[in-house]
Amino acid sequence: MNPVNQIVRATLPIYRKLSTSATTLAAPKAIPTTGACFELSEEQKALQDLARKFTKEEIIPKAAQYDKTGEYPWEIVKKAWSVGLMNGHIPEHCGGNGLGVMESCIICEETAFGCSGIMAAIYITDVAQTPVIIAGNKEQQKKYLGRLIDEPLVAAYGVTEPGAGSDVAGIKTRAEKKGDEWILNGQKMWITNGGVANWYFVLARTNPDPKCPASKAFTGFIVERDWAGVIPGRKEQNMGQRASDTRGITFEDVRIPKENVLIGEGAGFKIAMGAFDKTRPPVGAGATGLAARALHEATKYSLERKTFGVPIAHHQAVAFMLADMAMGVEISRLAWQKAAWLVDHGQKNTVMASVAKCFASEVANKSASDAVQIFGGNGFNTEYPVEKLMRDAKIYQIYEGTSQIQRLIISREILTEAKNSA
Repeated sequence: MNPVNQIVRATLPIYRKLSTSATTLAAPKAIPTTGACFELSEEQKALQDLARKFTKEEIIPKAAQYDKTGEYPWEIVKKAWSVGLMNGHIPEHCGGNGLGVMESCIICEETAFGCSGIMAAIYITDVAQTPVIIAGNKEQQKKYLGRLIDEPLVAAYGVTEPGAGSDVAGIKTRAEKKGDEWILNGQKMWITNGGVANWYFVLARTNPDPKCPASKAFTGFIVERDWAGVIPGRKEQNMGQRASDTRGITFEDVRIPKENVLIGEGAGFKIAMGAFDKTRPPVGAGATGLAARALHEATKYSLERKTFGVPIAHHQAVAFMLADMAMGVEISRLAWQKAAWLVDHGQKNTVMASVAKCFASEVANKSASDAVQIFGGNGFNTEYPVEKLMRDAKIYQIYEGTSQIQRLIISREILTEAKNSA
């Protein structure tokens, strides 16, 4: 049994409260009566220590290599699986530990400190699993989540298309029901883990009527990689997070058995949106980890580099940049922690999930840019670590919903609340 399993198995009563299932979102839990606490539990600290040690020993020494080659870090992914840094939130009846979003966030921040591209390779399979966890029946969960426990496999989340990213309702991929099967045709784009996944969560339009509301027009499917007609495209050469495997996926007359429909016809949009409340906080945590790395590298360099006879850290212009970076990291961490805490306790976290994702992504970009500035000419050079951070940071403002979409979600929620309370 791996170290994390030993920790969790000894404290199952605690973690059962955080476990997720198909009915978790529909059955709010009692609001805790204790006051605010910013201390991690002993079990969470142990998980954090494990992730930090793994990052230091396995990710940081190899991050530059994977960034240059663009190779998928299978070796690191398999080691992360073997020590228990993957699949921890999978329900117990499938062989998992039923951990919460908070634990996923802890792992994401620590591993992104080492390399956010490798973090994506490790974590994105959790994004694909989330629809199955919140909407799959026991048989679907056992089959598709259980196999990820049994061996080091990964999954992918297939929603984005060439013409439908932020506008999920604009999806063109279609599935037509024929007897006991569905026939899937269309194309997805920018699918992380697209070329290495064992299976995909795929959102497709099943109601051809253009006037049908999004809440009823789409269906969620589990699609296996080795089925006939599933065709991954070439690996995209991206600006940053190059260790992540990003591809387009084409579906040509893919036959999907009815057993692979999540909940039922027309429930796909609700499933996809519900998943975001659980997957956006870890993305914010990953952005926080990148920002923390930028602060770390900039601080270390500012104490080594001298101008006018003193370390540049002694100059107020540099010291204040470091202070701003530190404030951004701390507030980003508080944001993802609250977003994770809310959803783990059965409370609506839509606004906080968007706040955490949006704020942390912008902090990551500013921190990386400021780190390059502090490094000066060296920051613009690939021999130093901060130019990679700047390239890696940009995608945080784009995937899992752009910063503009997060602002749209936040504004809609607060306006709706204001109207309802008027």
